[in-house]
Amino acid sequence: MLSTRVIACLDVHNGRTVKGINFVDLKDAGDPVEQANLYSKTGADEICFLDISATYENRKTMFDVISKTAESCFVPLTVGGGVNNLNDFRELLKCGADKVSVNSSAVSNPKIIRDSSDKFGNQCVVLAIDAIESETMPSGYEVTTHGGRNKTNIDVLNWAIQGVKNGAGEILLTSMTTDGMKTGYNLHLTKLVSENVPVPVIASGGAGNPKDMVDVVIKSGASAVLAASIFHFGIHSILAVKKEMLKNGILVRDCGN
Repeated sequence: MLSTRVIACLDVHNGRTVKGINFVDLKDAGDPVEQANLYSKTGADEICFLDISATYENRKTMFDVISKTAESCFVPLTVGGGVNNLNDFRELLKCGADKVSVNSSAVSNPKIIRDSSDKFGNQCVVLAIDAIESETMPSGYEVTTHGGRNKTNIDVLNWAIQGVKNGAGEILLTSMTTDGMKTGYNLHLTKLVSENVPVPVIASGGAGNPKDMVDVVIKSGASAVLAASIFHFGIHSILAVKKEMLKNGILVRDCGN
């Protein structure tokens, strides 16, 4: 049985970690390199960087952030935001990223999933899906882009299944309805996708406490849990999450004493 991963997410804007609700009303949450190193030392299994202001200039800033983090942080790094082609993939991997996440670019050009998987291996390709509830979609959820602001008329479950067929090695599934709310993950959404794809699903959007993370693993089959706010602002620690998981029979990687 594989261990359940606890992932700290750093939303990066102009070289600083920020956090808001649904990617708006952003608050400064510190230096991303310093935070990544802290999380690495305090039990994070992975660090996920999301460049939420990925213009050309800010992409250069992000390359610098990843390079500096990789030099001193020894857990896997996933990077997303503004990844539009194979060259973006290549440059991020060269900077020290272990995985690259695609979202909007995959919607506009699904071929990027297959091309990047063929070139770099599916273990490097994470398909990020930002989902909203929708009565018009067969699964009840619609894929969105640009932080949940743009609807796509694409069904979440169909998109996840197709993404894996195209070569995605992992799904980063965010409920935009619960993102930043600290009211718990969308258990129905996570279970729907987890039960229908053969790759790991990372639950994202809504973690408020360690019990939320336990619930999404036990009740929804998530392979990993991702959070930002509760870690950045010291509400809960990664160690507390892992201890709660152990208490509930969930296998985790080293969580100290």
